[in-house]
Amino acid sequence: MSSTIRKTINSDALTRLAQAVAVALCAGLAGCQSTAQVAPTDTAAARPHALTSHVRPKPIFQSQTQARKPAPDDVWERMREGFQLQDSVAVNPRVEQQRLWFVSNPSFLESAGDRGSLYMHYIVERLEERDMPLELALLPVIESAYNPMAYSRADASGLWQFIPSTGRYFNLRQTRFYDGRRDVTASTAAALDYLSKLHEMFNGDWLLALAAYNAGEGTVSRAMERNEKLGLPTDYWNLPLPQETRDYVPKLLALSELVQSPEAYGVNLNPIANRPYFDVVEVNQRVDLSRVAALAGIDEDEMFQLNPAFKKRVTMEPTQHLLVPTAKAQLLTASLSNMKPDELLSLAPPQKVFDDVAIAEPSRPRAYKVRKGDNLALIAKANKVSTRDLQRWNKLTGKNLKIGQTLVMQANTPSTGRAVASSGSSAKSSAQKTTTYKVRKGDSLYLVAKRFNVEMQHLKRWNPRSGHALKPGQTLTVYLDRK
Repeated sequence: MSSTIRKTINSDALTRLAQAVAVALCAGLAGCQSTAQVAPTDTAAARPHALTSHVRPKPIFQSQTQARKPAPDDVWERMREGFQLQDSVAVNPRVEQQRLWFVSNPSFLESAGDRGSLYMHYIVERLEERDMPLELALLPVIESAYNPMAYSRADASGLWQFIPSTGRYFNLRQTRFYDGRRDVTASTAAALDYLSKLHEMFNGDWLLALAAYNAGEGTVSRAMERNEKLGLPTDYWNLPLPQETRDYVPKLLALSELVQSPEAYGVNLNPIANRPYFDVVEVNQRVDLSRVAALAGIDEDEMFQLNPAFKKRVTMEPTQHLLVPTAKAQLLTASLSNMKPDELLSLAPPQKVFDDVAIAEPSRPRAYKVRKGDNLALIAKANKVSTRDLQRWNKLTGKNLKIGQTLVMQANTPSTGRAVASSGSSAKSSAQKTTTYKVRKGDSLYLVAKRFNVEMQHLKRWNPRSGHALKPGQTLTVYLDRK
């Protein structure tokens, strides 16, 4: 091939190469321009794996708000969610026996639940804060039928039924005008402190802790030591305990089973709103509860039920707090803050209260020497005092006496241990506040309430163990003067 032909071929080849490069550049520029004008979704659809094949997807975490189960509207349901004692107890005849009683008396739990509606949300919240079993919120049903004014023959008082000595140990003050055992918030804190202490003392066994709450830690510890020496089990179910304590824990477990499945046992539990029923309002002067209730438009009986620690229905301490229905708390706080000093005097306790204090005589101790044939019961009956008071005054742990032994007793003190006013007019005033009524055939709560011109719901609260069906001969307490 000649050099001329070779040059011509090379020139043509170079020309074609240059044309190819030019076409490629134009196509590239056109492609870039068109890509910028196409919607992202179209591009993604056209090239599904072009961008994502080498990119690891980010994990999606569910927020705590989404993961958390919504709070129940009913306190009963909230309580069920916090039950901790059910799984540890199998079928037990002692529990079944107590459950049978409750099923046969459904009004007991229903009435206690109605009374407890004022306090249950508060108690459940305090238990949850300490991560304690919510079955313990049912303990006041057994102790007091959720009546904060309940008083037992053993001198126990309040929702949690503290005896005086245990109450003082847990800083529940007890004076002529105030009883911390009946203070809803203070006694609840003390009860949970006591239960926590017992739970720790008995190595995390709640059944033993509950038994000790009823019978005392000494009684339970001695029963455990006895079984241990005999090579017997030392759990609650095998301990030789007093009958009341043998029934105490099964009662709580049976109650919790009924609350767990009320429909299955034919029990009607009225819903209790899962929100605070009361707020705390600070009061920096002595006030009469009736007058405070009138100021804030609060039902007077409800005011007493929330503040049962004030025995004469007045705050005699210079600084106190009151429990007030949540709906009324803001109104009362605003009213108190806007009142002038002279206006605040209208809330002060009536002069009669101070007169009663002035004329009350201190109790005078007197002595009694034990004779042959005497026993505590006879001596107590002869002197119109209780056996328990005799034991307390003389620091006796048992009932054994020695001939010639000197016993001390209070001259002006009845079995409750409270001083009696010496004035006849004061005694009359006290008698006007309460009276008793013996139920007759055909009576009902409605008829008795109508007879004494009081609210039926008040009559039920004053007599928590009366039930809906009254029996002839049954005694009811009625408050006539509630001013």
